[in-house]
Amino acid sequence: MSAAEPIALADLTTRARALLEGGGRFQMVYAWQPEGTPELRYVAAQPGAPGFVQWRVAPENGRAVSLAPVSPLLGWYEREVADLFGIAFDGHPEPLPLVLPEGTPPPFAPDRPSLNTAETDPLPALDAPEVQRLPWGPVRAGVVESGEFVFYYSGEHIVHYSPQLFFKHRGIEQRFEGMTTDAGVVLAERVSGVGSFSDALAYAQAVEAAAGCAVPERARLLRVLFAELERLYNHLYYLGHLADTTTLKVGHAEGVLLAERAKQINARLTGSRFLRGLATPGGLRRDVATGQWFGAELARLSKHIRRYVALLARSNSYLDRLVTTGPLDRRTAFDQGATGPVERASGLDRDLRRDHAYAGYDRIAVTPQIEQAGDAQARAQVRTREIRESITAIRHVLDHLEPGPIRVECVAPPGSEGLGWAENPRGSLFYAVHVGGDGRLARVKIKSPSFSNWRAFPYTIHETNMMDYAINEASFGMTIAGCDR
Repeated sequence: MSAAEPIALADLTTRARALLEGGGRFQMVYAWQPEGTPELRYVAAQPGAPGFVQWRVAPENGRAVSLAPVSPLLGWYEREVADLFGIAFDGHPEPLPLVLPEGTPPPFAPDRPSLNTAETDPLPALDAPEVQRLPWGPVRAGVVESGEFVFYYSGEHIVHYSPQLFFKHRGIEQRFEGMTTDAGVVLAERVSGVGSFSDALAYAQAVEAAAGCAVPERARLLRVLFAELERLYNHLYYLGHLADTTTLKVGHAEGVLLAERAKQINARLTGSRFLRGLATPGGLRRDVATGQWFGAELARLSKHIRRYVALLARSNSYLDRLVTTGPLDRRTAFDQGATGPVERASGLDRDLRRDHAYAGYDRIAVTPQIEQAGDAQARAQVRTREIRESITAIRHVLDHLEPGPIRVECVAPPGSEGLGWAENPRGSLFYAVHVGGDGRLARVKIKSPSFSNWRAFPYTIHETNMMDYAINEASFGMTIAGCDR
């Protein structure tokens, strides 16, 4: 892969403005410490470019300039860097802790004093007696991930809302350090259980970029098949869960049942319901035999899905709760970093499978599904049509699949680095891999789609009502595990 371009700290804001004015969009910023010296890495997309712009910037005396006023989606990433590395960002509009409890020393730079000394609750002080404060969580009803959600509300009207995540921050990025690149894929596919394959794939492709190895054609196409199978069961479960929040219990049961049938197909094909143990640097760990049974099961599932989707579309009690709920306008979606079905439901025509083709997507065309309304119904419609696109893509893979090798030797040399990506069911997923002088992993950075969408989500809550909150959160389809890395 091409080396990151060095940018002087004094020129950073000017270069960032020029990138945005040219139609570019930042993806993330992260830090690492080659030879003990902190360095910032910026990753951005540019229109028409198959790869990504990468900049490296050296902080000065532990300080850098904040780009959040220029590109608001970088705000959370800068706060994360401040918590974990102790680097201060001058001019940041929200210089508050994000990941770690107040006063926690930065784990990647324990010799640096903690910047994490401000109040962690950025909620405003309200004196109006009719406004009540409701902290909900971190333990919530049912089997759900831990997170605290603080509401200020009057009657059913939500005046202000703030999600507080990271209660189970697991230090996975730090756990990668010292592992071999082959062993790292096992950890990657456990970052978020329902995105096991896409995490493993993005990681493997980052190692392949560092090593400069070319994956065999059969493995490239099978990677598409597995990625779309993962998207299929995730979107089916999503529709069932969304139906549950609207109290459409039969719709919930059938959606979850269809997701289960999709996972049973995964298990029969690969031995893993969640498609684990497949991707590895250089290709795939093992081959699979689709056979006639696979096409027959896919056709049967597709028939049941069409019936299910048609029934949802005729259920007024379901539709009434989705239409106009939680609208996210196009400008806010872009500025705050929304990704995947969430951004496409707000009119942003972006999809890594088409715009930055990876695996075998240069041979399997995928049409992004776009809606303009930006509400819960639009987000559900995008995912519904993506189910159809996934089934079509899987059939195209079967038409093009030919016998051949599935893996090549892929060893990233000492001192190399690579960037890998995948269009996860929830949006853009990135892995940045840095290999140390001993050939083992020195730094692995994960950009999770849920991290991006949780950043945008609060903009759909303010001035809405409490009865719609659960529906709105479900319509975003986020995981907290993707944030608590």
